[in-house]
Amino acid sequence: MNKVILMGRLTRDPEVRYTQTNNTLVASFSLAVNRRFVRPGEERQADFINIVAWSKLGEFCSKYFKKGQQVGVIGRLQTRSWDDEQGQKHYVTEVVAEEAYFADSKREGEAGGANFDATFGTMPATANTGSDFEISSGDDLPF
Repeated sequence: MNKVILMGRLTRDPEVRYTQTNNTLVASFSLAVNRRFVRPGEERQADFINIVAWSKLGEFCSKYFKKGQQVGVIGRLQTRSWDDEQGQKHYVTEVVAEEAYFADSKREGEAGGANFDATFGTMPATANTGSDFEISSGDDLPF
């Protein structure tokens, strides 16, 4: 099984490109994901993970995600390699996003203000004008 679940802050605004072959939109960005445990007296550490979102989800991410915003991403891990013009081989590991969500609290994430369905990159038909997204602090969370 290849499933990745991440929550972190965007290190930059998503960058949009289009494929040469069929002009498909692809958005790329990176997340700073805090490491869970910190040794006493040590600074908190983070991992910087590259994310790629295709088509409608990529369009959603490029439109609504901004640097510094906390988001959740569900996807799969992918590795690929290529040779450059000098014949040097390059390797990259990235997460291909399948779902993306806002994860800021109401106070932190006041940019946007609508309730979005990020899985499909569209607003639900019955979206209201206030943000209803909130992370519960209850014990029923799966993480």
